[in-house]
Amino acid sequence: MKRLLVVFAVIAISVLLLGCAQQQPAEKEEVKALTIGVTDKITDLDPANAYDFYTWEVLNNVMGGLMRYKPGTTELEPYLAESYEVQDDGLVYIFHLRKDLKFADGTPCKAQDVVRSIKRVMSIQGDPSWLVTDFVKDVEAVDDYTVKFTLNKPTSYFLALLATPPYFPVHPAYKENEIDTDQTAGGVGPYKIVEWKRDQELILEPNPHFFGDKPKTDRIVVRFYKDATTLRLAIEKGEIDIAWRTLTPIDIESLKANANLNVIEAPGGFIRYLVLNGNETTEYPTKDVNVRKAIAAAIDRNDIAERVYRGTVEPLYSLVPIGMWSHVDVFKDMYGDGNIELAKQYLQNAGYSEDNKLKLELWWTPTHYGDTEKDLAQVLKEQLEKTGMIEVELKSAEWSTYVDYARKGAMMASLFGWYPDYLDPDDYTSPFLKCTANNWLGYPYCDKEMDQMLEQASIATSQEEREQLYKQIQQKLGEDAPIIPLIQGKLTIVAKKNIEGITLDPTMIFRYYLVYETT
Repeated sequence: MKRLLVVFAVIAISVLLLGCAQQQPAEKEEVKALTIGVTDKITDLDPANAYDFYTWEVLNNVMGGLMRYKPGTTELEPYLAESYEVQDDGLVYIFHLRKDLKFADGTPCKAQDVVRSIKRVMSIQGDPSWLVTDFVKDVEAVDDYTVKFTLNKPTSYFLALLATPPYFPVHPAYKENEIDTDQTAGGVGPYKIVEWKRDQELILEPNPHFFGDKPKTDRIVVRFYKDATTLRLAIEKGEIDIAWRTLTPIDIESLKANANLNVIEAPGGFIRYLVLNGNETTEYPTKDVNVRKAIAAAIDRNDIAERVYRGTVEPLYSLVPIGMWSHVDVFKDMYGDGNIELAKQYLQNAGYSEDNKLKLELWWTPTHYGDTEKDLAQVLKEQLEKTGMIEVELKSAEWSTYVDYARKGAMMASLFGWYPDYLDPDDYTSPFLKCTANNWLGYPYCDKEMDQMLEQASIATSQEEREQLYKQIQQKLGEDAPIIPLIQGKLTIVAKKNIEGITLDPTMIFRYYLVYETT
């Protein structure tokens, strides 16, 4: 009997142990993670004030709009919206939202959230607010899933505007009437922010409530590097999987020879230019059009392309990029390249001579545009001083300070770059030349005739009519020379050989959610 009890006890214990073993949690699945290195910086995680390319890239991964560019194309498609209607000859747009929109914490996103977010941008009046206020008269929620826009005027590219961050719905956690710079609640996007240490690290993980396909990588880590040298070393040592924005041309040439890496180029549309503050309220000599024309004539773009960028960029003679309809080489036709004699004539017209030199302050920023920026500033100084009538003082500031100085109009001449908000000539003209739109540059230029032409071009219905207007706009840009185009370049991304899904198109937005690692 005892022996039988022992047998039963052994069996019972075995069953109990087996049950415990079966209840043990399965081994946790390995999290797929990729690390991206950049030398760039995030300004504001608030689309009401963010107006720089890299921050918009981050926002495009943690938020979304009613429309978007289909990845890999220039084709617009509904995103948070299911469909839309255009009424009253283009003055009214009605969007029907998806029913399954949720923020990353599970809070539903409805038409009221879209309206609240857009009106918040209009109220705060941050740098990109003109993308809304110049076009939208009113926006309202017809019901929980219907948004109605009433425009100030018909706008041929309004759908493209809706694909920009100022139109993205944001979580209710964002402060109602003030800029919420460090807010990480995000919007309705494939990823959510789980950690952010400014200028150090950003960590993204999938939004569990996202309506679309799950991101192909479970965790994206973005590391912020101080310069191109440390970024290059990080990709060479395997510390990061992707190096993006910005490596020097020399680094790129060298990395192309690395058998473990792929070097991928994004299509052009990226431009560099020199802003000359011509605001009449300043004491800057650059408010004299003769001074601005002299600077335009003295600059040698071919020299810049070769010496600074080692032939990896093209000289640019307009703000509208090469290859975009309506582009005209106005600065080449008017001023040529490195035309020192013409520059001297304009300087003499402005009252300057070799004994009475123009004193010019030229500003640049060390990291935002990569390590070549110091060289660009130095080459420009040399070119301008070849006139014998200009003395250039170089000044620099880190990006956040630089942006603040620009907003305040505190820089006489400053170097900037531009990546498209939307793919239209208007995006390469209005943000710089329209009185109500260039507050992000401190209102360096304002002209009623230019505003009228920009207005006409935005409401014209045929591309042929718009093309003629943009050619006239570029002609006046050349005559007034408030902003001097320099070069048009490509963006380059370097990745390990086993990284797939990198999709770059003319928008140049890097979509993290499409990228993955193969085994």
